[in-house]
Amino acid sequence: MGRILSIDYGRKRTGLAVTDPLKIIANGLATVSTSLLWDYLNDYLSREQVEKIVIGKPMQTNGQPSENLARVEAFVNRWRKGHPEVPIEYVDERFTSVLAHKAMLDGGLKKKARQDKALVDEISATIILQSYMDTLH
Repeated sequence: MGRILSIDYGRKRTGLAVTDPLKIIANGLATVSTSLLWDYLNDYLSREQVEKIVIGKPMQTNGQPSENLARVEAFVNRWRKGHPEVPIEYVDERFTSVLAHKAMLDGGLKKKARQDKALVDEISATIILQSYMDTLH
């Protein structure tokens, strides 16, 4: 049984989350520099069994593509060519940053911690993964 890995792809930083092997719980994994993402994922896949990747599809609230969509699509195309054995799917990521900030507030994190953009990215990836998992049940 493989895990499902989630990507919140950003221009500078990318948040990652992953399920447990039984695909019950979504957990934050890391935030990595986007320039190092490919190598990080290749290393992770050499150690862990991943059966699927879900990646946030950046859209504006009005349904129009955001400026980051072209970068995400380029990554997805590269992934499909380099790793056809691990399918990758889009998940609507609208409002994940807002939800991540709300989760940080609700969790009682201090203002300094809430300003940690890497933490926001990792939480956003977790929210993307959880929303995907919710569609499976």
